[in-house]
Amino acid sequence: MTVSDSPEFLQITRPHEITPDLREQLVDCWTAVINAGGAVIAPGIPLPPVSVRDVVPAAERLIDGLDPEHGRLLVATVGGTVAGWLVIRRDPHPLIAHWGVVNHVQTHPRFRRRGIGTALMTRVREIAAQDLKLEQLRLSARGGLGVEHFYRSLGWTEVGRWPGALRVAPGDDRDDILMCLGL
Repeated sequence: MTVSDSPEFLQITRPHEITPDLREQLVDCWTAVINAGGAVIAPGIPLPPVSVRDVVPAAERLIDGLDPEHGRLLVATVGGTVAGWLVIRRDPHPLIAHWGVVNHVQTHPRFRRRGIGTALMTRVREIAAQDLKLEQLRLSARGGLGVEHFYRSLGWTEVGRWPGALRVAPGDDRDDILMCLGL
């Protein structure tokens, strides 16, 4: 990644902070990632191929759930264009409020192999430790894509699997890989 390619970050903590242009770019990114085989299908989104119309309701739910203490959106932009994004959440339950969950980690296909995913994961680690005062992060990754190797390279540890938990197509069940990162 060159200096000109280095992403800038937007940390969105409330729904009203998202402009119509950013909302459109987030949905476009999510749609492109799903259609490229990305493991970011949220409840309510059908299996690929998907259209923007399929993704908008899930994006609206995600945006409506933003809150400075419990749910933040981290967006990486390059030249003003959304290159990738993720969500970090803190569970409000007091037994697990010291943990965060990272979801929807994605890089737009046009920006892949440029270090955007690594930059997002590095920045979310900083936000989790410094801003949210979390002690650990967790995520789940879809087996069969090799993304667990990416997370391991960033210090994450596989702590378990749900074998065959994710049915991506008839006869194509994948493991749900559970990963953890101490902060």
